[in-house]
Amino acid sequence: MEFVNLIIDKKPVKVKKGTTVLHAAKEAGIDIPTLCYMKLDDVGIENKPGGCRICVVECKGRKNLAPSCATEATEGMEITTNSMRVLNARRTVMELILSDHPSDCLVCAKSGNCELQDMAHKLGVRDIPFKGEQSTYKEDFSPSIIRDMDKCIMCRRCEMMCNKVQTVGALWAINRGFESVVSPAFEMDLEKSTCTYCGQCVAVCPTAALTEVDHTKNIIRALADPNKTVVVQAAPAVRAALGEEFGMEPGTLVTGKMAAALRALGFNSVFDTDFSADLTIMEEGTELLGRLQKHLDGDKTVKLPMLTSCCPGWVNFFEKQFPDMLDIPSTARSPQQMFGSIAKTYYADKIGVKREDMVVVSVMPCLAKKYECQRDEFKVDGNPDVDYSISTRELADLIKGANIDFNKLPDEDFDDPLGESTGAGVIFGATGGVIEAACRTAYEVFTKKKLEKVDFEQLRGMEGIRSATIDFDGLPIKIGIAHGLGNARKLLEDIRAGKSEYHAIEIMACPGGCIGGGGQPLHHGDSSILKARTAAIYREDANKPIRKSHENPSIVKLYKEFLGEPCGEKSHKLLHTHYFDQNKK
Repeated sequence: MEFVNLIIDKKPVKVKKGTTVLHAAKEAGIDIPTLCYMKLDDVGIENKPGGCRICVVECKGRKNLAPSCATEATEGMEITTNSMRVLNARRTVMELILSDHPSDCLVCAKSGNCELQDMAHKLGVRDIPFKGEQSTYKEDFSPSIIRDMDKCIMCRRCEMMCNKVQTVGALWAINRGFESVVSPAFEMDLEKSTCTYCGQCVAVCPTAALTEVDHTKNIIRALADPNKTVVVQAAPAVRAALGEEFGMEPGTLVTGKMAAALRALGFNSVFDTDFSADLTIMEEGTELLGRLQKHLDGDKTVKLPMLTSCCPGWVNFFEKQFPDMLDIPSTARSPQQMFGSIAKTYYADKIGVKREDMVVVSVMPCLAKKYECQRDEFKVDGNPDVDYSISTRELADLIKGANIDFNKLPDEDFDDPLGESTGAGVIFGATGGVIEAACRTAYEVFTKKKLEKVDFEQLRGMEGIRSATIDFDGLPIKIGIAHGLGNARKLLEDIRAGKSEYHAIEIMACPGGCIGGGGQPLHHGDSSILKARTAAIYREDANKPIRKSHENPSIVKLYKEFLGEPCGEKSHKLLHTHYFDQNKK
């Protein structure tokens, strides 16, 4: 391996050839401020357009200042990162950026968590000497994401996520000069574009140019209405990340504190999406076994591989970009939507509440869930199964706004009957978890034998695309796993070309699965945070007394009292869905 030697701030530095000055300085313990630059360790992709010029440095022998994020370190180079010329240039650049930026920080969604605001403070910018016209654009409101391009600083991080990582192609830099902006083609609304609402663009935006649609006002209004019964469900991945919003280390499990906080906020019942994850396994697993049996019986019309359907970002992706393959995914609804359907039928009947008087709230790591709960097929006479979906970040804001001391809350349990779950339900939060949970149940149902070792470690990991073969007592089941829509595309193209040999494939839209969802606390591309959250998910699974979905007593009771059998007539009506070619809308 070839190395180069250079000097940064009079300190000798030795780095691999090809290393940028920015990373060479970092290795030497020297901090260079950046705005547009971002590296995603988990997928090995960098955004280094060199556009913002905040990271400029002096390079001996070069007349102009160099953007350190886009300048390669070379042998003998002498770099100065802290000269008055450099500091003056950075301040001037920041003043120019702020001169074309709204000053509504008091009411901005990112106030207190804005990288531009933090950088201005770090550089000591206290006034804006440059006055003149500001660029203005119309606000774009979609079901999940708000685009306010007046606050865009053209860092193009969102463009990197949308195109290089997710391969969705919804956001591009268009126009030139003062009119340049990141937008869908022809400046169309996000809702009319190829956007899947995965929220990865929101997760990397340094300002409030991209934010989630805020449902907290609606929830506060519902909680204050004495005529409404408001119940809440919390997704598996939320408990592994929520603590970060309260100063806890990544990977700290806060399941009990989360339940206590939700109860303190005034929800009438506090339930667990892990319960409906177990329910999803009953339906999706039964559907998979049905397809496999038909395949073994020689039915050439059976659609394999079967694709999981828990992730609405992924569902949007194949509906928009692979509409010729709508009959391949499982018809099972996501756990969020299964919960809502059961809450407004089975549970509402149990407590004697009319459907229209019940408000179902979900706490999700995902922004696409906001869109999912508004889809027409998940409504009964216009009344949605899930009324509002909020992100992990929004829940943290609610808790802080209610002056609840989260760190000092005692651990509490979820309510019955929709709060009981197994370890199989909680691992839905990590990539590979859904298919592992399915294998735990499908193995025992198919073989009629007890599964002694429930940990399918060959299905775990952070590789973008993974493969494994699971032995169902002599029958090899080939499993594929992808997380991140760019990786999903590769598997889908293989299926379309007739090259896939898998029986089942799990796909999650976000890198890392739900633990890296667009509504989670911001991780800024730090893969160690995603790994810590994943480890927390599997710790909770390992500590559960029951770790197979079909052994959940509340699930067994639900089928006995209400649903009948998995994939039966009633469960199919309440727990399954169908897909649409969104290009025909």
